[in-house]
Amino acid sequence: MEPEQIRQLMQDQLKHSRRLRARIQELEDARHAPLAVAGMSLRLPGGLDTPDAYWDFLRGEGTADSEIPEDRPGLRAVYDPVPGRPGRSYVDRAGFLSDIAHFDADFFGISQREAKLLDPQQRMLLETAWEAMERAGIAVRRSDRLDVGVYLGMMASEYGERLEDRSDMTRIDPYYTTGGGLCFGAGRISHVMGFRGPVLSVDTACSSSLSALHLAVRALRNGECRYALVCGSNLLLSASLMVSLSQTRAVSPDGRSKSFLATADGYGRGEGVGALVLMRLDDAETERRPVLAVVRGSAVNHDGAASGLTAPNGPAQQEVFRAALADARVEAGQLGYVEAHGTGTALGDPIEVGALDEVVGEEVRARGIPLPIGSVKARLGHLEAASGIAAVMKTVLMLQHGEIPAALPDDGAELNPHIPWDRLALTVPRRPQPWPLPRKVAGVNSFGMSGTNAHVVLEAYEPDGAPAPAADARPELLTLSAKDPVALAELVGATGRYLKRMDETRLPSLCHTLRTGRAAFAHRIAVTGTTVDTLAEGLEAALNQRSTTVPREAAVRTAVVRLSAADTRLAEALDELGAAFPAAVVGPAGGTRGPGETVAHLVGRLGVRIRTERDADAKDPAVLEWTTAAGTTTVPLIGAAPGSAAQTFLAAVGALFAAGADLSFGELAAPGARSLGDLPTYPFQRKRFWIEEPRTGTEAGEEPVRRASRAPEPGDRDAVRAYLMAEFVETLHASEQPDLEASFLDAGGDSFLSVLFITKVEESYRLGLTAEELPLDMPLGELFAKLAEDIARQAGAPGEEHGA
Repeated sequence: MEPEQIRQLMQDQLKHSRRLRARIQELEDARHAPLAVAGMSLRLPGGLDTPDAYWDFLRGEGTADSEIPEDRPGLRAVYDPVPGRPGRSYVDRAGFLSDIAHFDADFFGISQREAKLLDPQQRMLLETAWEAMERAGIAVRRSDRLDVGVYLGMMASEYGERLEDRSDMTRIDPYYTTGGGLCFGAGRISHVMGFRGPVLSVDTACSSSLSALHLAVRALRNGECRYALVCGSNLLLSASLMVSLSQTRAVSPDGRSKSFLATADGYGRGEGVGALVLMRLDDAETERRPVLAVVRGSAVNHDGAASGLTAPNGPAQQEVFRAALADARVEAGQLGYVEAHGTGTALGDPIEVGALDEVVGEEVRARGIPLPIGSVKARLGHLEAASGIAAVMKTVLMLQHGEIPAALPDDGAELNPHIPWDRLALTVPRRPQPWPLPRKVAGVNSFGMSGTNAHVVLEAYEPDGAPAPAADARPELLTLSAKDPVALAELVGATGRYLKRMDETRLPSLCHTLRTGRAAFAHRIAVTGTTVDTLAEGLEAALNQRSTTVPREAAVRTAVVRLSAADTRLAEALDELGAAFPAAVVGPAGGTRGPGETVAHLVGRLGVRIRTERDADAKDPAVLEWTTAAGTTTVPLIGAAPGSAAQTFLAAVGALFAAGADLSFGELAAPGARSLGDLPTYPFQRKRFWIEEPRTGTEAGEEPVRRASRAPEPGDRDAVRAYLMAEFVETLHASEQPDLEASFLDAGGDSFLSVLFITKVEESYRLGLTAEELPLDMPLGELFAKLAEDIARQAGAPGEEHGA
């Protein structure tokens, strides 16, 4: 081989080697890719239901525990203050949620019958998942089939115990299974919201939700989904579990966790539900999502053959700390805070603190700044399966604000004497303090009684480069919608109040978020303005007017752009629109399209089919026209007055939205606009759905009382239709008659209820019809008329006897 050939071969091999090294580095970076926390929502003890309320609580004083609520008579019945009594619990306080019985079933399309049998955890998971997605600026439309994975940490569903009265098994119906099974909590979120990513329910006891977060991190890095909803849930409904924990002396008699204190005497139980939206950080930045904090890494392991299944294992905890730091590519000395598991048990706290010091102590001592630790359990109680997500949300808020709240009261209470504090590099702050290091990195622990340990490393988000310059003042379009007029009025009021305290520079981002980050519902309003004040005034005026209600069948899908025969104003207007909406106006007015066609193209890019017509009598250069069942609407699209193009155009688009058009608003965003994560979320209109605990003293085998209902004669079609409606309402346990234009499914029915309904009809009329043959997508009015006709035809001669 010639020398030149050898040289060329060596150069080729060197280039190939560099490409391989680059690819290896790319794969290695993907394994450690950072994730963004883009949204979060919560329901916590003390009435905490927003991140802002949670932060205010963390910066304050006191605990969130309370007495057993009135609607938990089972927990009250087993209470005995004397520890050790067989079959009794010595606990009468815990971190209870203020209301778990109320739920907006109509919003989620769930019948009242099913809603009553749904574990309240599933109900609150639906609400918090929806809110978290809204706070991430992601509009949830079932038909979009978003690539969202759902990862739920949940230990038990105790609500179903209220149905288990052996003397009356008629309380058990088809929803007993789906209303309570752990897998259905996660599956229902994806079903109701139309998500198509992985769905996993995780039960590792107290580390469930942090373990779920770890699985979501892996799934996002592996490309299994684009977004991940990480949820945690816990309710205290079972008297049996409370008794069992009391018998093992695991729980504190006063219902409070005394983390790191000498008075530690068991953990205080608590309830809570939380949801986080995670996505890859580079995707979040590309989509201009909120980034509340960054997940740098995570790890999960198990205690293995320890001294006992439920006993903590220090060496295993050290291993999971080190694994998470390695996954995050973070050194121990870079940690500025650790949110400890900190249950407040005499055994658990010393083991955890000792394990943590073994991993971080040397580097922390070398830097000369102690590592603060704390545990939210000292304030909220131990939320068990939801404790990990509550700890993560606390840490996210701390990173956002750059502040470490007091972990213990500043009352001089003695720290746990079994922990050698004077030899450790750790400290428990008793007063709020700023973040101790320039780089804000924190760790979160969660250990389960199952032996599963989890640790997550978080960091404050520091965007690259300078923030985008504020856009020049321009008109903005603000859109709001809801499923009923009361909810819309509440949303308008909340948004108006938000506007009045908002910085003017955030206005384009607010309007962009409301247009693109919220699903559109039947009750709608749209207002335009150039300032916070003008939009706030527009919303206030809207409160005094009736909103536009779009019937199910009347959404606008096609519109007409009528152009003046002389479009001399159009070219000038198009320049104005191009300056206001550069992403929407593509190409010059000239070229292959004339100005009029370009204006029509601009409207068409919003997602409505457009046709253009010339109108010699038009007073405005361009008008927009559409027709619905209510008649024809015509609004100016391009006005005759100079300088008004953007305002007039947005007013026309707003009117089109209010008329029911399904619009794609993304290209109307101002340069630099991004999704805001602190806007008002949907105001759910809740009703009470609750199963009372079984009565005692009913004799076994007693015949249950059933509703007496006699079917009318089959030849009386009107009476039969009314009877069918009554049976349908009874089947759904509905409080009012549904809309006859709604289908069986739209009215809250499903395959289970179709079986129950047709069974009742068959008992009365013997049609020979099965649930599979029932047309569930037919409007109820037509369905009942068809069944009444079939019943009359089946009956033959008038007056023929039929079973009642």
